[in-house]
Amino acid sequence: MRPDPARERRTRREYLKYGSLVGAAGLLSGCLGGSSSADSTATDAGEETAADTTAPSTAASDSAESANGGSYSVRMAPVGEVAFESVPERWVPYTGDYADMGVALGQADGLAGIGVRARFGTHHYDGLPGVDVDAESLTQLWQDGTGKEVFYELDADLHVVDPNFIIHRLGWSEADVEEIRENVAPFLGNTGFTRVYDWHSYRYYSLYEAFEKLAEAFDERERYEAFAAYHDEILADVRSRLPSATPELAVLYPAGMPPESFYPYLIGEGTQSKQWRDLGVDDALAAHGVTDAQAGGGTIDYETLLEIDPDAIAVRIQGEITDAYFEENVVSHLESHDVASELTAVREGRVFYGGLTYQGPIIHLFQLETAARGLYPDVFGGEELFDRQRVADIVTGDFEP
Repeated sequence: MRPDPARERRTRREYLKYGSLVGAAGLLSGCLGGSSSADSTATDAGEETAADTTAPSTAASDSAESANGGSYSVRMAPVGEVAFESVPERWVPYTGDYADMGVALGQADGLAGIGVRARFGTHHYDGLPGVDVDAESLTQLWQDGTGKEVFYELDADLHVVDPNFIIHRLGWSEADVEEIRENVAPFLGNTGFTRVYDWHSYRYYSLYEAFEKLAEAFDERERYEAFAAYHDEILADVRSRLPSATPELAVLYPAGMPPESFYPYLIGEGTQSKQWRDLGVDDALAAHGVTDAQAGGGTIDYETLLEIDPDAIAVRIQGEITDAYFEENVVSHLESHDVASELTAVREGRVFYGGLTYQGPIIHLFQLETAARGLYPDVFGGEELFDRQRVADIVTGDFEP
């Protein structure tokens, strides 16, 4: 049975419960195509203009004052402005992109739950000395659906999730969202992994723009700037080495295993496609009028793929996937298939693992590396594109600002 909403809240919660009321009017801005005064500034209501290569911002922060100096606020569409009296300790994201951002900001100890454990790529942290997140210890919010009870049980200080995602993807009502916001903790987040949902009528954020907003909430400006600077450094090096020939790529998700058909994922502006945009590939599926699976597109079979005949195929699979598993269940299957074996990508050995849907700044670096090796093996081969120790030092706080 759900706990009584009127029960006494812990002292550390009070500043969030009442401080967040400043953003209540903008909580569901854009849900029904409208907007609120809390979201009407040029920076948060307008179209996104910054690229994914965002360098550390030199502009004044949206925070009214740092957490170390007292109260502060963070403004982010669609909820508007959320006020804080001190830094949130216990926090809950729904998707792995925001979970990864929080880990990158040194907040792993306060991470209490995740939407679906298998979709949060914690195995990537195994390559970072001193960085460890046990996914099995996190409460999974999806339990044949996601109800309000689990949010009461987790009793977090901050919910890092777009409330419109909860309404349109999980089936909540606006009243449900408002109940949890008022009785538990505020929401702060923006659905940005894809840009195909028709209900998302408000401002989008690039990966690093969203990362910067979360850094403001956790008062971790220096960690954010260190990450953003290193990201730009890596990306500049990678792009300087890209060949002039640009391959046409098809990003696919198996409808079964071994696959006989796939869900198509287009290389759009969402954060899930950042590594492909970073590497300058063309979208073979979009060029042939295929509809993205997240926008209601159906599956495509090998006959359809043969008509498209992409230069390379990236097969996206959730969870930790070993090379042996991928080779046995995907590559070998395609090579022995009567139709799939005729694909140019299969014949030329350009079928590779496409990674996870949800990526924050850490997981993106690993997936950028995997994508570069798969697309341009002659250039990047088995090379490590970034310094694991340097990334780990930022996460653990062992770096010079």
